[in-house]
Amino acid sequence: MKKLLEKLQGGVSGFTSTLGSLIKVGVMSRKPSEASASAKGTLIIMGNGPSLRTAIDEDGEVMRKYDLLSVNFAPLAPDFAQLRPEIHVMADGVFFDESLPGNVGQLWEALRKVDWPMTLYVPAERKNSALLAAMPQLITVKYFNLTPVEGWRTVRNAIYRKGLGMPRPRNVLIPSIMIGIREGYRTIALVGADHSWSKTLWVTDNNRVVSVQPHFYKDNEKERERVESVYKDIRLHQIYESFAVAFRSYFAIEEFARKEGVQIWNCTPGSFIDAFPRKPLSSL
Repeated sequence: MKKLLEKLQGGVSGFTSTLGSLIKVGVMSRKPSEASASAKGTLIIMGNGPSLRTAIDEDGEVMRKYDLLSVNFAPLAPDFAQLRPEIHVMADGVFFDESLPGNVGQLWEALRKVDWPMTLYVPAERKNSALLAAMPQLITVKYFNLTPVEGWRTVRNAIYRKGLGMPRPRNVLIPSIMIGIREGYRTIALVGADHSWSKTLWVTDNNRVVSVQPHFYKDNEKERERVESVYKDIRLHQIYESFAVAFRSYFAIEEFARKEGVQIWNCTPGSFIDAFPRKPLSSL
């Protein structure tokens, strides 16, 4: 009886999640860029975690052998123009408001200086942003949907495949991997994907949660002030709940990737992501 009840509860939960996801897709999703029609080799996705610095310094030659994908504020680092990534991904709405404090304005200035062929991926809801119209001709702009999708495996995988949604996108690495899969890469390697956020959390005597998320580049004072303002009203339990969402999403991605015949390797030493098998970057 207990097992039957649990099965019924699971069925109801799966139906509810699936129905909710379909409604979200209908309301939130827009037409994404077409998936690649041809298979490609290996893509290295460069998260902005501090270990990326070591990867570039020690295995830069290995990285240059493969297509590269960068994220967020990476164009502000000197390494960006040296590595010349094939793909750059930005997911957070903060990147589309130059009036905000921090480095957003400098980011778009850096993108306007790109002098090699590159694909810029942005959320489909940002298609009409005036900032995209100023991109140089060498940059091809493509679009993806950030719609969070859960529920029955068959339904959610079909939605993933069409690019209408993805596992809950807690951070930019999640859409980056999904983009890599839709771009046709058969092997995806993750570097700079430390995700060791819990090491940098603490609570002040005023019960203010402080989150310091170090990157492979140095954040300036303006950017630190912006990040602090974002976290000023967030409670510790909310942050840990957010962490759980991210780590759960990686298991959904791993399952989908296997279904699509894509191998994902975590090549980040000390990474907290436990969904993907690991190997050193040097052994790709």
